[in-house]
Amino acid sequence: MTVETRATKIWFDEDNMCLNLTDGRQLSVPLVYFPRLHQATRQQRQKVEISGGGTGLHWDEIDEDISVPNLLVGVCDRSVT
Repeated sequence: MTVETRATKIWFDEDNMCLNLTDGRQLSVPLVYFPRLHQATRQQRQKVEISGGGTGLHWDEIDEDISVPNLLVGVCDRSVT
């Protein structure tokens, strides 16, 4: 049996996207990993929809979709060096 961790809450600070997860963890990911989010306004970032029961994050206005399981294994939109 596979138990998939899901997002329950999302918020932003100056440089990071932060998530609360169903297993009690908090995850913080630098916005520079996701260029559309990094370039979006604070108001645009706040218009997020937690989809798929917490497995996805969607921003209609900036056409961004992020998989929560991919975040947990370090997948991002750009190469980080």
